[in-house]
Amino acid sequence: MLSTNERTRQLNGTCAGSVHMELFLHYSLIPSLFIILILSFLQRREHRRQRDDTSYLLANDLGIIIPLDFVSTFSNRWSYGIAFGATANKVMFLFSEGYRPLQIPQWAQAFVLLIGGIEVGLSHFPFFACLSSEFRLVSSVLGFSYSLVCEKGRTPVPQGLFLSCRFAITILHITQCPHGQFWGKYEAVIFYWPSLLCLSFLLGRFLHMFVKSLRVHLGWELQMEEKPFLEVHQAEHVKQLLRKPPLQEKKKSWFETRIYEWDPCFQFPSRMIGTTVLAFICLYLFIIIEFCIFMYVRDELNVFEGELESYITSKNQTGTLAPVILQVKELMNVTKGVWVVTIFPASLTCISYLFHILACYRKHMKRLWAGNKHFLPLKFHNPSSSESVVAIARYSGWQIAYILWGYLIIHVVQTLCGVAIMYSLVLPIIHNRSLEMLQGLGVGILTISIVLGLMILQVWVAASLFLQPKMGTADKQKPLALNNRKVFHNFSYFLFFYNVLLGLSACLSRLLTSCILGTWLIARIDRTIMQSGYERADMGFRAWIGMLFVDHYHTNPVLVSFCHILITGHRERSLQQAIKYGYLNQSPGHRISARSRTRWLLLQTLINNPRLVMLRKSKPSHGSREFTQTLLTCSES
Repeated sequence: MLSTNERTRQLNGTCAGSVHMELFLHYSLIPSLFIILILSFLQRREHRRQRDDTSYLLANDLGIIIPLDFVSTFSNRWSYGIAFGATANKVMFLFSEGYRPLQIPQWAQAFVLLIGGIEVGLSHFPFFACLSSEFRLVSSVLGFSYSLVCEKGRTPVPQGLFLSCRFAITILHITQCPHGQFWGKYEAVIFYWPSLLCLSFLLGRFLHMFVKSLRVHLGWELQMEEKPFLEVHQAEHVKQLLRKPPLQEKKKSWFETRIYEWDPCFQFPSRMIGTTVLAFICLYLFIIIEFCIFMYVRDELNVFEGELESYITSKNQTGTLAPVILQVKELMNVTKGVWVVTIFPASLTCISYLFHILACYRKHMKRLWAGNKHFLPLKFHNPSSSESVVAIARYSGWQIAYILWGYLIIHVVQTLCGVAIMYSLVLPIIHNRSLEMLQGLGVGILTISIVLGLMILQVWVAASLFLQPKMGTADKQKPLALNNRKVFHNFSYFLFFYNVLLGLSACLSRLLTSCILGTWLIARIDRTIMQSGYERADMGFRAWIGMLFVDHYHTNPVLVSFCHILITGHRERSLQQAIKYGYLNQSPGHRISARSRTRWLLLQTLINNPRLVMLRKSKPSHGSREFTQTLLTCSES
């Protein structure tokens, strides 16, 4: 055990680590707001006083900066995703409720967390604003500088991110035991390397932006075109719909058939990429924090086991509590081993969920694009518009929280299952009770087999004796028409009392299956764990559905292509009209007759719409026939 001075020194370091994280969060708002003001002054605000724009309430010199288009951003996706990953440490700081700048009552804790979320958003706002700003040269310099400041500011104190977990801090304060002994000098690297890696990537990204924008500014490269209204993958999706399907489908590999098939006509929005990257990093940090707590609990249990052994030794192993103490020691050893072993399958399950959610997002979006809503519950075919808009903001945060809590719950359930397996199969073999274990296992398997056999026998008897024959040879099953009614009524009467007892085990089986599936799928926000008719009670599933419908209405390739055609056609007609009238009004000194003007407009109309030539009233004049023939030739060419 440590001396009092050493304990005090470690507790002071604990407080210093927590204060360091919170102070850095507060002071980072100063450069963040400075960058936001600069970009706001540079932002060009068009259509400021339109009917549906309320930004005119702001000062005329300030523009509204959009950090990220959460709906229709498909370019620069991984840069936005890495920017989300750079927020992982502060997100975990909020998740552990370590943000407490003021002493407030418990009922107002939600307001503090809201303020903390806004503060974290402002702290990382320059990353997204500089990536999305149209002033590439200035934004690249500001983004590079801010990333460099954050990377140096993230250099942790020796106590590290582990101290941001309130539960761990509570344990350390109660027991006055150091945690740094678990990781030693590598603790800072273990906790901070994901965020530092993301910040390093952003440094390189902003440096690349600076070099490219500087070359454009100097005239060495052409300036990039504006963001297209219709993305390339959306246009390819529409083209694929208009093509005839191939007569023979391409042979797929095992990976494409069983795991994932890449689709060049579909891209995930930046919101989904950022959510996945941030969820991966937060899950990694959560596992590390959980392992730190386990290491501490394990050491405390070892001390407790030593005290139990001392008690048994003092009683010469003849005390009445000696067998109970041995069983408790065995339970602690088994639990510790199973907990460590189940870390890998629990984490692997949550990682697979993240990839599976992306696959389900693509599958659900394609079904909605095709007009298929049958995979959704009937109540969600027309969700509320306001709830759907809010769902876009909720989904990303809720998905990360569901993954973290889901990992912890899955880990606990897998540990309980592992302990049950150890006590039912492994420990009897270790204690030389293999025959008893095999006998009990055989009796249990035989009992379950007989019960299942009787249930299958009932189905077979019903199909053989109590159903009328098939009406046709092509029928797959017999019609639902009773036969041998007297025998059937006796059959139902005598099995009535047996099925009462069988229903007890069936009810327990239903409860056990629901608990296992519910805990196993708790991290899956794309699938409800509620029964049919109670899906609206699942707030996570409602957020998923609302998010799907917002993306469906705003990124449907067919709808976007149609709007693109309308906008392009309107621009072309406006340009042609401006050129036409500008050409006619260029010679003010010469008088143009009304007939010539009319015939010129007629010529332009027929050239733009060749099909109208066939609908013109025919005239016997030779000049008119030649004029019509010329237009037909031009239209064919």
